[in-house]
Amino acid sequence: MAWIQVRARAPKALHESLEGALLELGAVSITYQDGADQPVLEPGVGETPLWDQLVILGLFTADTASESLKVALMSAFDNQCEIAIEILEDRVWEKEWEKHYQPIQITDHVWICPSWCAPPNPEAVNLLLDPGLAFGTGTHPSTAMCLKTLANENLTDQHLIDYGCGSGILGIAGIKLGAKSLLAVDNDPQALTATHDNALRNDVPLEALILASAETEAPYLTEASADTLVANILAEPLMHLAPKLVNALKPGGLLILAGLIEAQVDAVASCYSPLVELNIADQTDEWVCLSGRKRG
Repeated sequence: MAWIQVRARAPKALHESLEGALLELGAVSITYQDGADQPVLEPGVGETPLWDQLVILGLFTADTASESLKVALMSAFDNQCEIAIEILEDRVWEKEWEKHYQPIQITDHVWICPSWCAPPNPEAVNLLLDPGLAFGTGTHPSTAMCLKTLANENLTDQHLIDYGCGSGILGIAGIKLGAKSLLAVDNDPQALTATHDNALRNDVPLEALILASAETEAPYLTEASADTLVANILAEPLMHLAPKLVNALKPGGLLILAGLIEAQVDAVASCYSPLVELNIADQTDEWVCLSGRKRG
């Protein structure tokens, strides 16, 4: 079955009213898109930020009178909106979605492979990971750079902490690269569920895995407990967490931080400088990955 899609642009003051009008006219879904390529790098806790310029998409069933929709919206908003109507032909959307996720090569011997694709190199370390609700599929530069940094280290028999684990991709990679145990911490219950499921998918022994939230981490995030600690989150929490993360590292332990841009490096590094000298380990465009070892 085909669908009718209304694509609307309007001043920020009209966004809420426009969404309401689309729903009143019978829209079965509403989608917001960035209308001006404006990045939202670091929202506050509990915030759901929107772009200053939005494209609002309203999806309607095929039997909706498309011209009537346009006339109603233009009339209701006194021609302050740009309205376009388009027909969307039905497709097998699962297959369309899968086309966008193919195996990703991180290093010569590390790949990320979605479940519907055969690993290009069966002899490599293949991380079996499907896109899901938790952050971390390897497509973002921060995740890819952390994976590269981990892959270039000898993790054999190490205890690894993945703080802000998301999908669990970094910690699971660490186990597959030789680490003997993983503490995965995240505030989001969906992230902990995703990490558990992805660990099973990658044959990680559950006895090697501890999952914890910020409320339950204390018995596990103990002093000098980690050989390597990776935190791919955002600059503000990385600064706030500095004493806790450094305390959890053994002397000589490796710290890997990401989720920040080049302009934030000095501010983040200064929070760790008393015990860890952080340097840029990798950079992709404005995104950077920092690493350093705890002084012993």
